[in-house]
Amino acid sequence: MTENNLTTVTEFILMGFTDYHMLEIPLFLMFLIFYIITLLGNAGMIILIQVDVQLHTPLYFFLSHLSLLDACYASLITPQILATPAIGKVVISFGRCATQFFFFTICADTECFLLAYDRCVTISNPLLYTVAMNPRICWSLVVEAYVCGMMSGAILSTTCIFTLSFCDHNQINFFFCDLLPLLKLACCDTTNTEIVIVFFGNFVILAKALVILIPYLLIIKCILKVKSPGGKAKTFSTCASHLTAVALFFVTLIFMYLRSGSGKSLEEDNVVFVFYTVVIPTLNPLIYSLRKKDVKAAFGKVTGRLQVSQSV
Repeated sequence: MTENNLTTVTEFILMGFTDYHMLEIPLFLMFLIFYIITLLGNAGMIILIQVDVQLHTPLYFFLSHLSLLDACYASLITPQILATPAIGKVVISFGRCATQFFFFTICADTECFLLAYDRCVTISNPLLYTVAMNPRICWSLVVEAYVCGMMSGAILSTTCIFTLSFCDHNQINFFFCDLLPLLKLACCDTTNTEIVIVFFGNFVILAKALVILIPYLLIIKCILKVKSPGGKAKTFSTCASHLTAVALFFVTLIFMYLRSGSGKSLEEDNVVFVFYTVVIPTLNPLIYSLRKKDVKAAFGKVTGRLQVSQSV
């Protein structure tokens, strides 16, 4: 007990979509299908890139790590989302809540840095991309992305949030111990914490978005100079698919974290969060990889080997 006779919170209750009892079974099945597709798609991409020598290039090296991050942060959240319609509500300890938030933030921030690094190198050395990105540099950039993802948001955000005091109220109308719902539950003055998180979050999200979007704008400028209609259309198609994935990723982040407090609704945030953690990891393998001829050819070779081995 505290001095004000308030009970210190040791666990949180995640309510999720408990207000929509009629939709529990459809929601459970939908989330389960998306989760299975996410795991199969991203795990399949990682395995395919490892077993096919033709895919041992810097581009697919980064894509394999993006697939790993997508599978990881989907696995951190989706099983918990599946449990909500199944059992009605999820009880999560304070320590587990902090751990989940920490690793989810690492995955999301690292994915931003990986996208930014790859696009910057591509635009700075478009003709010498494969030569410039030797294995040592590739691994250095990946390690740097993981370290920056950990330091830039995960440690700062987790420390700021989970050093606050939480008393009495422990029900979160959300699937996940996220930033905004936890700030609303705090029973102490959160002004300084909100200033630090909002300023840092706004700066980081907008900076990453600009770092990724500016190279694409430069690429589009170069495409417009291409005289061949066929080559221009093909390159535009590739850029458009990549920009779609980037836009989906950052628009959901901006919608959730950069809106003013007066316009926020946890019900809207629930829908956007599901899209961000369940739908986007499912789409990324399709947008980034499965539309590429190299991946289709590698998939055909692997399935061909499996058929031969089974026939023998």
